[in-house]
Amino acid sequence: MTIEGGISVPLGSAPGPAAQVDVPAVDGLADELFASLPRADQRRWARVYLRGLLLAQGKKSMRRLAEAAVGSASAWHSLQQFVNASTWAWDAPRSALAAWVERRASVRAWTVPQIVLPKRGDRLVGVHQRFDPRTGRTVNCQAITALLLSCPGANFPVDWHVHLPPEWVADERSRREARIPATAASEPGWRLALDLLRRSVRRAGAPGVPVVADLSDADDPGAAVAELAALGLGFVAELAPRAQRTMAEPPPRPGRSRTGAALGPLRGPRRWHTQVATVMGHDGGFRHVRIRWAPARPPAVRDGAYLLFSVADEGVAGSGLWLTNLTERRWEELLELVVLQASARATVDCLNERFRYLGFSGRSYPGWHHHMTLVSAAYAYSRLGRPALTAGPTAYRTA
Repeated sequence: MTIEGGISVPLGSAPGPAAQVDVPAVDGLADELFASLPRADQRRWARVYLRGLLLAQGKKSMRRLAEAAVGSASAWHSLQQFVNASTWAWDAPRSALAAWVERRASVRAWTVPQIVLPKRGDRLVGVHQRFDPRTGRTVNCQAITALLLSCPGANFPVDWHVHLPPEWVADERSRREARIPATAASEPGWRLALDLLRRSVRRAGAPGVPVVADLSDADDPGAAVAELAALGLGFVAELAPRAQRTMAEPPPRPGRSRTGAALGPLRGPRRWHTQVATVMGHDGGFRHVRIRWAPARPPAVRDGAYLLFSVADEGVAGSGLWLTNLTERRWEELLELVVLQASARATVDCLNERFRYLGFSGRSYPGWHHHMTLVSAAYAYSRLGRPALTAGPTAYRTA
């Protein structure tokens, strides 16, 4: 397949109406995002890989990427070398991608979900057995944490972590074969989430938008929230249900809570307030939902006003236990943020199932990060590039 000379070719990786890929525009995006790569051949293969992701149909094997991008399956070895063995840093391209998205879309939140991605085999970096609360089953998987820029109707992944179980970190052979750096440790998902947020704050400063973070695996939710608050972020954080036993009502202060009531330690439903809000679900219909809430104070946090709340409605995606410091927001606004967690996971599911971007079988730690960086760029182009392409999942909306 010839792709030079400005020829537009069909996007075959997504079902639905035919869409077009503007190859010069894709190459321009690659040149902008990967300008930090030190060698000209690396920048050239970044263009080829990005083309291949957008042009190849079905499973994104190296051979199919090479065939779709340059018309020759024999180029697969060079692509494999570029992704798995080449020593280029991914931080700068991801920062450039975030800036590119921010210039083209109205970012409403930074969303940080934790995702269980089923995998076959046991040699892929980070693969292990884990219980998946979404399916209720123990699966062979990679556990990944992502930072997505949530915009009206879309979420754009711009940074990633893969969880390394203790057995991967402790085993020298596994570390050597997967090229896991000495600085990489086995960290729980909530720490990986906070690390992604710290990196983004260092890159762009504190955002003028809220953060929606999954901290539900934190053994000490108070410490996790304290670290989040220390970053100076407005947030809505998902916590494990057991976290309510560690939260206490702060001393009364005028204007601190919505009722001024002193609730004492949160140890039973009778100490919660009830609020009714009107929301629009993903089906477009309006309905009333019941919210249980109480003023709360994480034990490790000294200052600030916080609300602990849950949504007693199974039809609202993202229902669970949440803590927020956005105490002046309307409940409808807070629920809009809550459902972003489910919407972000739906975006990752789309990358995996619809676009088939996450079937990468490379075994190296750098290779995984390289591939996810290029996947993020491909998805951003598919939603924001020229011309507009077939849309992925639409974010849940609330009134």
